[in-house]
Amino acid sequence: MPISALAALIAASYAGAYAQPNSEPNPYRTVEHWFTLPEGRTMGSTSAVWVAASGHIWVAERCGVNSCRDSNLAPVLEFDPSGKLLKSFGEGMFVFPHGIWIEKDGTIWLTDGQGANGKGHQVFKLSPEGKVLMTLGKAGVAGDGPDTFNQPNAVAIAPNGDIFVSDGHNVGRGNARVLKFTKDGKPIKQWGGHGSAPGQFEMPHTLAFDSKGRLFVGDRGNNRIQIFDQDGKFLEEWKQFSRPSGIFIDKNDIMYVADSESTDRDGYGHNPGWKRGIRIGSAKDGKVTAFIPDPGPGTGATSAAEGVGADAQGNVYGAEVGPKDVKKYVRK
Repeated sequence: MPISALAALIAASYAGAYAQPNSEPNPYRTVEHWFTLPEGRTMGSTSAVWVAASGHIWVAERCGVNSCRDSNLAPVLEFDPSGKLLKSFGEGMFVFPHGIWIEKDGTIWLTDGQGANGKGHQVFKLSPEGKVLMTLGKAGVAGDGPDTFNQPNAVAIAPNGDIFVSDGHNVGRGNARVLKFTKDGKPIKQWGGHGSAPGQFEMPHTLAFDSKGRLFVGDRGNNRIQIFDQDGKFLEEWKQFSRPSGIFIDKNDIMYVADSESTDRDGYGHNPGWKRGIRIGSAKDGKVTAFIPDPGPGTGATSAAEGVGADAQGNVYGAEVGPKDVKKYVRK
């Protein structure tokens, strides 16, 4: 094959891999108001949703608004599949609940992504009843050392129990790193720093593992997913899932990626041509096969799902910051 033809083929393959898949089919319908809250209470902004092995849906919301700073509400909520609220806890613990991970035994991990009143900038390990089992970070202290965080976004637990935390919620300032700890919370290593080169980040907003144990980092400020081994070695970069706010990968390596921010405007969220919504595809080869568009496209800084989860039946849950809601999507 002539070199020019080979170059054209490579270019076409590259373009196809990073095409803007806004027109992939949407095999889902939206279910509104699928959950029930106590009288007088409303859902706050949330980026944290997880379907546990029990089938129960866990949500960490921001106390009816977009912060729990001065609230006495319990932001951690457990629903059964019908939407009945089973329990709530965590009142007075959090400033800004942000990321969630639930282990197979029901152990809950949550990040507190802001600091105020001597609280925040921490990662909590909790029992299903809300008992604190471990904390990482120092309450109310924003830092860049191995034992402090500055706006931790997400936490993910490896099969061997190692703990991974993505830290830093600003572009160009503050932290932009991934930290690794032993299952007992002892620091092992960290990597990152601001930038767009492989292994650098601008707002590492979400974490997930595939069946091979590869770590997927939603590098939101760079409109990409970076894939690493568990020692921090860079493996791949994917842009075909748009601007990732949330990533969930199921046991079959079906990957759900929420984009809550893409906009054609210059400035924050700039990702021209891409639509907000949930893209579904394969963590094995990166192919996008479905797209659930934002049900109420907004022009603000954030709309649509920021966090995403799925249950064993394939129902999808989108945790929304702007609309202050959790949407459910079921197959048509």
